[in-house]
Parts: sequence; structure tokens; C-alpha cells
Amino acid sequence: PVWLLIVKLIGLANATAVPQTPVRPVIDTLHGASLTDPYRWLEGDERGEITAEVIAWTERQNAHTREVLDGLPGRKALELRLRELMEVPAISAPAMYGSRYFYSRREGSQPQALHYVRESLDGKDRVLLDPQAIDPTGLTTVAWTAPSNDGRLMAFGLYRSGDENAVLFVLDVDSGDRLAEEIPGKVALIRWLPDGSGFYYRCLEDLADPYSASVRLHRLGTDHRLDQVLFRQRDLDFFYAGMGKSARELELLGTTWGPGALVSRDGRWMAVYYWTGTASLDLWVADLQQWQRSGELKLQSAVSGRQGRIGGGLFRGDKLYLQHSFDAANGRVSIIDLQNPGYANWQDLVPQREGLVISDVSFARDLVAVNYLANAQTRISLFELTGRPRGDIALPAIGTANLVTAEERSEAFLAFSSFNMPRTIYHLNLQTGSQALWARPEVPVNPADIEVKQVWYKSKDGTPVSMFVIHRKGLRLDGKNPAILNGYGGFNVSMTPGFSATLFPWYENGGVYALPNLRGGGEYGSAWHEAGMLERKQNVIDDFIAAGEWLIEQGYTNSGQLGIAGGSNGGLLTAAAVVQRPQLFAAAISAVPLLDMLRYQNFLMARYWVPEYGSAEDARQFDFLRAYSPYHNVRPGTRYPAMLFTAGEHDKRVHPMHARKMAALMQAGSSANPQEKPVLLWVDRDAGHGAGKPLDLQIREVADQRIFMMWQLGMLKRP
Repeated sequence: PVWLLIVKLIGLANATAVPQTPVRPVIDTLHGASLTDPYRWLEGDERGEITAEVIAWTERQNAHTREVLDGLPGRKALELRLRELMEVPAISAPAMYGSRYFYSRREGSQPQALHYVRESLDGKDRVLLDPQAIDPTGLTTVAWTAPSNDGRLMAFGLYRSGDENAVLFVLDVDSGDRLAEEIPGKVALIRWLPDGSGFYYRCLEDLADPYSASVRLHRLGTDHRLDQVLFRQRDLDFFYAGMGKSARELELLGTTWGPGALVSRDGRWMAVYYWTGTASLDLWVADLQQWQRSGELKLQSAVSGRQGRIGGGLFRGDKLYLQHSFDAANGRVSIIDLQNPGYANWQDLVPQREGLVISDVSFARDLVAVNYLANAQTRISLFELTGRPRGDIALPAIGTANLVTAEERSEAFLAFSSFNMPRTIYHLNLQTGSQALWARPEVPVNPADIEVKQVWYKSKDGTPVSMFVIHRKGLRLDGKNPAILNGYGGFNVSMTPGFSATLFPWYENGGVYALPNLRGGGEYGSAWHEAGMLERKQNVIDDFIAAGEWLIEQGYTNSGQLGIAGGSNGGLLTAAAVVQRPQLFAAAISAVPLLDMLRYQNFLMARYWVPEYGSAEDARQFDFLRAYSPYHNVRPGTRYPAMLFTAGEHDKRVHPMHARKMAALMQAGSSANPQEKPVLLWVDRDAGHGAGKPLDLQIREVADQRIFMMWQLGMLKRP
């Protein structure tokens, strides 16, 4: 549109000046407290949709940010180095279906990964999906692939510009031709029917309503609008009739993570789960043969009203082998009799173990592989389906590993990486224990030059917290090294060792990288997660601040050379740390963040996170949210560190309004010289929350963040 071209030109014309933002106060009263929001207009219209005025403002911000970051000395050289590192081949561990092996690989300048099939382990690669052939812009992403049991067909999901709203398609693997199927609605496949004639899937009934999930059965060759619906997220009475829940409880259930299902390979059984929070769900089982006969899905309760989550599962006859954390903070694997599934009847296959947290399980022929975290590092143990131990899988070093298995096979693939070891894939025989290298990328760095330590420090309340510290060997701990402290701390997500070639220029220039295992994560079990939820969220911020203090005390860095970075929930973390301890840090990156914690629940899918954060609609939760909400704790006249906020215009998880409003508030409120300690905003017009970015956008993003830190932490000459 002409008006969009005009606002872009206006933005470019004003690139040299720090953008000014009009203040239009909106006053709210919540639980007796008066709150003034000076930048409510940056949220967009009443539905949160972007307006022409907000687009024009964003273009000015983007132009200013590009001028600052692109003009820094060494930017072009850094981009070239990052491109060299990011064009290294990236390959996935193969998934096995029938006699075939399916995997993805991206190499060179390809914007997205291509998807391949082999007819045998050492067979010839054949391209099944090339996203760039579908969309030459490189903005279309393969969200997932799901071959049928015999490997003859493959369903896959595509989305564009990072919106994650996958549309399902089906491919004939033999011919490479697409079938007529095209199912919209942020689709995820659950399980193919045994004969490949159709599949169960989960989708949104309305893309504009993220709480409208349903589980359905599709038969190939039929109109998806006629698909049978097994259950809907909104049909709460279907799940909770007669349970005596209040209207408020039912409302909250309707906006939690919602329903999902596991289906047996033979198509007989379904396990239906419904998330009641980020740390709890209810579980039922259903006989699908009975449903096909009667048209009524009869659910038998397996567990209800308990804290706990589930992971991988295997159906074998009338039994379900299930990973879960009910009454087991470190997790366990239980056997459920599907004819009598009540929780009191569950039997342990792999009981809870002290000091070992189950992060995942996978199933092979007559074996279950349990992926443990021991001090945030992987250990994989094998058990027979009787529970008899079969020993551990040998790993090449301390790091992070995941195992890809197939329930009818004894072979598997192991993917392993660490901070100083690129992702390497091995082919395994689980019966004999033999391993053979399957794929290892050639990386133009020397991982042996890097030193990795795991240290422990005490948080504000005395709680011990572990942290990985990585740097070049022989680094002097004289307190004069630039350091990046990264963090997340939420949603049971574990931060474990992983290889990043793009950090090597940082190490080569004397930089330190630190990654703490904060409360709120899953590294030490569900109790560790719950210690960082709701009214305990301040623990996460305290853990993070204490990590920065420890790095300074131990001589790794100083407050003038300490930067912090995080994305999404981690972006909330870094911004909260800045407003609480502005003098501790020299620079901060807050990527795709939540920042207005009193209004976050009103946008996109954010009500899913109320069980994790709470909601300002609740008077008690309002108090602790207001206490740490970054947007409500900026103090005008404070000398804040340099800040880089990022957002994606197509983000369907975290609304860009958070980054917009916070950038405006800090630009107006910081007393620091904006030429030396700027507050920058970059809103990517071709991206979402981060997934699916083509290579060029990834390179630009990493270059932006790295050059920003190098500048602010004293590794560049002043521009």
C-alpha cells in the first residue's frame, strides 16, 4: 500500500535521530492501585492489531537501530565470519519408518533445511522436500514431518514468516507427489492409522482463537471439514462434568495448554491428556474401537487433580508404559493397565532416582531408554520392559544427547553435542552396544581451544545453583574479560551443554560465556521448576543476579564488561534484572520478551502462561507481578545499561507490544548518554518468535546481538 511506502520513507529520513515517542497516558485502577501506562497506544488497536501509526513508529526505530548497528566497526567482517560458521552442514538424526530413514540437512547458503529419505542405512539420499522450491523467498519453513508406519507416506507441516501456523500436507514417498490433502489450523499430527489410510491430528478450529484446539480423525481423500472430532478444548463439560469446579476454574482450564493425545500403533487405544497448568495435567484413556462402533468417546480416568507432567509413552497390548512426574519430582516410568487405568493401580517400571532427573524416554524393541539429567548433563540408561537394568549407553564426553529409536527395532541414532563438540550423530545397536559414526560436520574452528567448567554458586537465599562457564584456554582471570551471561529459568525448560559455532569468534577475542541452571527450569526436577513459578518468580531473577555477581567476584569480568542476554521468558528475565540492578550490567539483550506483566495475559496465546506467571486479574497475584514486572519498575532518571530489544511482527506467542512499549519507556527514562548507552529496538517484519528463520535472517540476528555486545563490552573502538 502507498501509505506503508510513505511511512517507510519517513522512517529512513529520521534514521539519524534517536526516535521520539509521544506520551499518551492511560490510567487503570487495579485492586485499588492506580497505574499509568504512557505508551498504551503502541499495543495497536483495541484488538492488539498493528496500526499505521505504530508501523511508522516501528520503521523509525528500525532505521535508527540499523544505522547504529550496521555502522559499528568490524560489522562486515563479523558477518562474513558468522556466515562461514553458519553455512556448516546441520543434519538431524534419522527417524526410522518401515525400511526407510528420514532426516533433514541444511548446508552452504541454503536458507532452510531440506528433507531427505534413504531406502537403507547406507543408501542414496533422495530429496523429499525443498522449502526453497516451494517458496523462493526462503521464508517458508517445514515445521514437522511424520511418516506413516510403513514409510510409504509422509505428512508434513508448512508455515511462513515464523507465524508457526502450520498447514498439513501429505506426500507419497515413492513418487514424491503430493496428495490432495491440505489441512489448515496450526496442525500437528498425532498418529497415523495402522494401514496408512488416515491419521489423528490436533488443530485450532479458529486461528484467531489460540484456545480453540481440537483432536480429530482424517481419512485420506476426504474433505477435512468433515473430519470426525474426538474432543474440543472448549468442551470442558466433556472432561469435567460433575467434578464441582467453579466457573472461574473452568474458565482457567479453557485457557491453559489444553488437550492432546497419545495413540497406540495398532490404533486401539488413546490416552487423552488435558493441561491444567504448566506443571499439571489430567489423564484419561479411551478404547478407540469402542468409539468407532458407538460414536461416543468414553474416557476412563487415569489421574486427576495432581501436580505432574507426562513425557513419552509406549502402548504394548493393553498396557501403556508412560514417563511422568506424578508424586516423583525427578520423574519415573510406570505401567498402566488400560483396562483398569486408575492411578492407584499404576506400577513402577523405572522408579524415581536420587540425583537423576528423567528428561525423556524412548522405546525400542523390548527396551526403554531413559534419558536422565545428572547436574544438567545427559546420562542414558537402558531397561528391559520388565524393569531389569541393561546398563548405560556410552557417551563420548560430558554434554547433551538424545536418542532416536523405533519401537520395533534394535537400532537407534544418538545425537550428541557439548560446548566444545559439534553435534555428532552415531548409529547404535542397542542389543550389542556397538556404535558407529554416522555424521559429523566439519567446523572451521578448533573446539580443543575451549575450556568448559561447571561451577556452583549461592543465590540470594543461599540456594546452590550450578552454572556452565566457557572461555578460551589459558584466559587470565584478572577481572577484565568481556562476559555474556545467558539465562532462561522457566516452564521446566532445561539449559544443557550445546555447541554454537557462532560463539567461537567471541571466545577467540577473549570473551567469556556463562549459562546458569536457574530455578524455574527442569534441570533438577519438578520441584526446581516450581521454585521459580508464580510468587516464587523472584527466585529466578535472584539466581541470575547472583550468577553475575559470582563472575565478578571470581575475576572473570567486571560490571563494565558484563552483558546479559535472554529470549522470550529469558527476555523477561534480563529486563527484570536490569531494572532491579542497573549498575551490575553494561549491556542487555531482551529478545522477543514479555515485559508488561500486568497486561500480558490479554494478548495472543498468553493465557496459556497464567499458571506459570499468574494474572493481575487476581488480587494476590497482582502484587507479586507488579513487584517484578519490568515495564512497571523502570525508574526515570536512572542510568541504565545499553539495551537491545527485539521482536517479530509475526510472533503468535509473545506480542511485539512488549518490546515496543519497553523500548519507548527506557529511551525516555534512562539518564545514560544515548550515543554511548543506547536503547535500541529491532522488530523483524519477516519473523515470528524465532523458529523458522532462513539463514540470512539468522546471520543478521546473530551479528546484531554479537556486535552490540562487542561494542558495549569494550571489544570495539568507539564508532
